[in-house]
Amino acid sequence: MHCFACQSAIGPGDSWCSKCGAAVRQRVDPDSERRFVTILRADVVDSTGLVAELEPEEAVLRLEPALAAMRGAVRQFGGIVSKELGDGLAAVFGAPIADDNHAPLACHAAIELVRRVGSLGDPGLQVRVGLHSGHVVAYMVASEFSKVYEIGGAAQHLAARLEAAAEANQIYVSEACQELADGHVRFEFLGRRALRGFSEPQPLYRVMGASDLSSWRVRRARSVSRFVDRTTERALLWRAAEKVAVGRQTVLLMGDAGIGKSRLAHEFAQDLRAGGWRLIDAECSPNLQGAPYSTLKRLLQSVLDVAARDQTKPNDPRVGLPAVQQLAVDAVLDLPVSDPRWDELEPHARGRAISDASCAIAESVASGQRTILLIEDLHWIDRVSDTVVANLSALQCPNLLVLLTARPNGMPVWIARCRAEIVAMRPLDDESGLAMLADMLGTATTNAELKNRIISHTANVPLFIEEVCRSLKDSGMLLGQWGDLSLVRPVDELGIPSSIQGVIAARLDRVSRQERSLLQIAAALGPRADQAMLRKVAALPEDVLQDCLTALDRAELLVRIDSELEDSLEFRHEMVRQVTYDSMVEKLRESIHANILAAIEEDEVSTDAPDTLCYHATRAKNWQKAFHHGRSAARRCLARSAYANAVDYFEIAMGALDKTLVTHARESDAIDLRMEARLAFAGSGRVAEALDLGREAERRADAINDVGRKVAAMTMRAGAQNFYGTPVEAVAVGEDVVRLAESSGNPGWRNLAQYGLGQAYFLSGRYHDAKKMLASACVHLASSAASAPIGTTPRSLLLLCCMMNSITHTVMGELDLAEQLQRQAAAIAEETGRPYDRVAAAYSGG
Repeated sequence: MHCFACQSAIGPGDSWCSKCGAAVRQRVDPDSERRFVTILRADVVDSTGLVAELEPEEAVLRLEPALAAMRGAVRQFGGIVSKELGDGLAAVFGAPIADDNHAPLACHAAIELVRRVGSLGDPGLQVRVGLHSGHVVAYMVASEFSKVYEIGGAAQHLAARLEAAAEANQIYVSEACQELADGHVRFEFLGRRALRGFSEPQPLYRVMGASDLSSWRVRRARSVSRFVDRTTERALLWRAAEKVAVGRQTVLLMGDAGIGKSRLAHEFAQDLRAGGWRLIDAECSPNLQGAPYSTLKRLLQSVLDVAARDQTKPNDPRVGLPAVQQLAVDAVLDLPVSDPRWDELEPHARGRAISDASCAIAESVASGQRTILLIEDLHWIDRVSDTVVANLSALQCPNLLVLLTARPNGMPVWIARCRAEIVAMRPLDDESGLAMLADMLGTATTNAELKNRIISHTANVPLFIEEVCRSLKDSGMLLGQWGDLSLVRPVDELGIPSSIQGVIAARLDRVSRQERSLLQIAAALGPRADQAMLRKVAALPEDVLQDCLTALDRAELLVRIDSELEDSLEFRHEMVRQVTYDSMVEKLRESIHANILAAIEEDEVSTDAPDTLCYHATRAKNWQKAFHHGRSAARRCLARSAYANAVDYFEIAMGALDKTLVTHARESDAIDLRMEARLAFAGSGRVAEALDLGREAERRADAINDVGRKVAAMTMRAGAQNFYGTPVEAVAVGEDVVRLAESSGNPGWRNLAQYGLGQAYFLSGRYHDAKKMLASACVHLASSAASAPIGTTPRSLLLLCCMMNSITHTVMGELDLAEQLQRQAAAIAEETGRPYDRVAAAYSGG
C-alpha cells in the first residue's frame, strides 16, 4: 500500500505516512477509468513441457519459484500484478495511481524479473517478457472468492503478442514503450515483425539493459530549447549564494513536474562552478525508492568523484574520519566491510554513524571551497537517505549552499526545521513562453497563430511546450530543423503527447474522490464552467462544494477567475481538462452529460442555447434530444446565413435521429430534416451531398408511401441537379416534380419546384420556357396566401424568382422588364435584411 500524497510505502498497521505525515486513507476499490499505462506480460518458456508429466501439486511447486520472482520484481518497481496466468502474469504500471515514469519502471521491473528467475539456478525455468504502453480501461472484477484489477483494451493484446514473440530470457517492447523509456533504458531495434491479430507489422525493440544516465541527463539530451527567463528565481538563488559566507543556506525549488526545477537548478549550479564553486550533486530515483541509502550513495560517490578530479589538492574525504564513520561510508558505497566493529553496532548506532559521517564529509568539503550540494527530486528519496539529507540541510557551517528540488506532494516534513527558503516555481509568463517557442520553431510570422495556441494549450509549462512541439514535428505537421520549422497544414487538435500524459494524471490522482468528481463535471462542461451550473449538477452541500473548489484552486487544477458577469471557473490549462475528460469511462461520461443536459433544460435562461444542449445531448447519447436540439441549432445558424455551421448541426441531427427507434413518425422527421438542410448544403457549396440527401429523402418517402414528402424530396434533388449534373437531367426531374406537386395539391413545394425548373430551362437555353415558368411562380408567390417550404419564406423565394427572371430577360435583350424585376428583387432584399437575400438581389443587378 502507498501514501496517496507522496507514494511512499505504508505498512499494514500505519495510520499516518512516515514520510509526509498524511493520514492513511482506507483502502477502497479504484473506480473504473481510462488510463495511459505500461503493461507487462511475462511467462515461463515451454511451461507445458515442464509440467506435462507431473501431478497437479508438483506442477504448481515446479513453477512457483519463477512466479514468486516475477511478483517480487513487479512490486519492487511499483507495479500491480493484475492477473496470474498459471505459468506467468500480467502487470500494470501507472495504475491505479498514475506515475509519469511508468514505462521506465516497467522496463526496470522486466530486467529485474529476468535476473531473479535466472538467479534461481534452475536451467529449466526461463522467462520471456513483453511490454507495451497505451490506453486501457482499468476496472475491478469480483468473483466468488477474489477481486481482480482488470486491464482491458487493445494494449493488453499487443503486450501479450510481444511476450509470445520474445525469445527465452529476452524482453521485447513496443515502439510506444521504447519512446517513453529511451535514455533510461538501452534498446536494440529488431525491425518490424508480423504479430498475430495485427494487420500491419509492428516495430519491435529488445531491452539491452539499464542506462547509466541520470534522469536529468536524459531530459537534457532530449531537450531542444534554450533556458529562458526565471529572473526572479535566479535572483533569489544568487542572494542565498551570497549569504553562505556567514552560514549554510538551504533553498528548496518546489513545483510540479515539467515546470523547470531541474533546468533552473543545473543552469544556476553551472554558473556557480564557473565562479569557482564546487558542485556535489545527486538525484533521487523512482527506481530505487525502496533501496536503502540509494540517494546517499549517489551523493557520497559524487563527493569522491569531485575529490578525485581535483588536481590542486587530491584527497579522499574519508581520511581523518573516526574509524566507525569510515566503515559507515564504505557500507553505504557497498564496499567490503570486514571490521567486526561494524557488525557489532546496533541498527540505530549504524544509522547515526552514517549520518555523522555524511555531515562530516560535507563540512570538510565546504571548509576548503564554496560548495553547492544539489539534491534533486526529493519526492522519490528513500526513507533512510531522507533522514541524512535532513541533517545535511540543517548543518551549521559556512560556504555551503544546499539546493533541493521537489514536487508539491513530496515536500519533506523537515524542511521548516532547517529554515530553508522555499521557492515556488510557476509557469513562464507569455513573453518567456513565446521566446521559448521562437527558439524552437523560428520567428516566421506564419507560425504566430500556432504559437499562441500552444501558449494557451500548455499554460506556459516548459516541458509541455517542448513536448507539444516535438509531437507536431514527429507527426509531420511541422517540417524543417529545430529553430526553423514551418507548419505544412492546419492543426485541428494539439492533443496531449504520451510523454506528459502521466505527469498530468499523477496530479489528478492527488485529489480526493469528491474533488475528482467535481473536476470531471467541470471537464464535461467545457474549458470554462459557471459555478452555479457546477453546483446544480454536483448536488453537493455548499460547504463541501466550496471546500472542494478551494482545494482544486490551491492545486491549480480548476481555478477561480475574475469576472464581473458570472462566478466562473476554468482549468489551469486545456491539457488538464482533456486528461480529466479522457480518463472517464464512456458510461460515466454519458451520465455526467445527461445530468448537465437536465440541469440546463431546467434553467430558463440557458434553454435558449440549442448548440450547448445539442453538445450535451449527443454525448449523453440521448438521441431524441440530440435530434431536437441539433435541428434547433441548425435553424438558428441558417437564419444567420452561417451555412457551414448549419451543415454541422444538420449532420448531428440526422445522425442522432437515425439512432432512434424506426417508426413512421421518425421517417417523416428524417425526410423533413434532409429537405430542410438543402439550403445549408447548397449555400456551403456541397451540392453533391445535397443531391445525395435528396435521393435518400425520395427513397424514404417511397418507403412510407408519403406523396407530399416525395414531392419535397424531388424538388430538392431537382434544384441540386441544376448545379451538379446536366441541364437535360435537371429539366426532366424538374418537370416531373412540378406535375406531381400540382396534382398532389402542395402549393409551397410547387412554388419552389417552379423556381428550380425555371432555372433548369435557363441553363439549358430554353429562355422562353424559363420566362413562362418563373412568371407563374412570381404570380403565386405575390399573393397574400402564398406559401413556401420550411427553410425559406415566400418573400425570399419571390426574390429568387425575380432575380432569375431578370437575368433571363437580360439575356433575351428585354432590358426594361429585366430592370423592373431587378428593382423588385432589391426592394424585397431591403425589406428582409437577410445577407443571403442581399447577395441574390445584387447578383441580378450585375
